[in-house]
Amino acid sequence: MGHHRFTVHVDAPRRQVFDLWTNLDRVPEWIEGLTRITDVTGPPDRAGTRYIAWFGRVRSPTEILEADRPRLVKTRFGSWLLRGITQATFEEDGDGTRLTQEFWTDGIIPAIMARIFATGSYKGSFRGELNSFARLAEREGRSDR
Repeated sequence: MGHHRFTVHVDAPRRQVFDLWTNLDRVPEWIEGLTRITDVTGPPDRAGTRYIAWFGRVRSPTEILEADRPRLVKTRFGSWLLRGITQATFEEDGDGTRLTQEFWTDGIIPAIMARIFATGSYKGSFRGELNSFARLAEREGRSDR
């Protein structure tokens, strides 16, 4: 099982950052290749909610394992290409939020793919997507002030 951890400071209030993170309609704005989310069974900030994340024709069934507004969201996700658990924690950090995302992958192919996505900060990498999210949240935070 591979483990990857990334942290970013977001210049926006924690509740606002959490709300954007759990807005499933907005997730394709920062996750490269995510085309849509379907079959949502409940609120995205509640344990037990399930949905399908689509990357083109590749489906990734996802389940919220744990959620504690505005502090934590933990999910299990999976496709043949990439599967495992991800956890996002939101902590107050001065006037903003420290957002930490961790990935634990299952299997050899997912571990290799996760290593590729964990390396560097290009747009489709885990770090690149986290940075894209932070910029989006900060832009929206400034417009709400």
